[in-house]
Amino acid sequence: QVQLVESGGGMVQAGGSLILSCAVSGLPFSRYNLGWFRQFPGKDREFLAAIGWSGERIKYADSVKGRVDISKDNAKNTVNLRLTNLKPEDTAVYYCAAQGSPYGVPSRTPNQYNSWGQGTQVTVSS
Repeated sequence: QVQLVESGGGMVQAGGSLILSCAVSGLPFSRYNLGWFRQFPGKDREFLAAIGWSGERIKYADSVKGRVDISKDNAKNTVNLRLTNLKPEDTAVYYCAAQGSPYGVPSRTPNQYNSWGQGTQVTVSS
């Protein structure tokens, strides 16, 4: 059974930083592309970053480029997202996800991912 568990969310002041972590189990971690998304109330999930199975292909959304950094640790089966210079408009629920098939190219599209975590709330105060 595939399981993804996010941690590291919380409340932070504007300008601050957070590191979100996602522990992945139930699939061969080193073979899968992984992504981070966020969701605002009443909106669809928004792509933030994705990292390829080998760690060599990385994609970022233009909206957060320069303020986020994705990385993976194959030894710990975790994928991390560092958020910097946070703004109140970054307040959302943040999700990690594993792409549906192994290998290939990391996708920006939520429907290419079929395993999701439960989400972690990030709240940025002004």
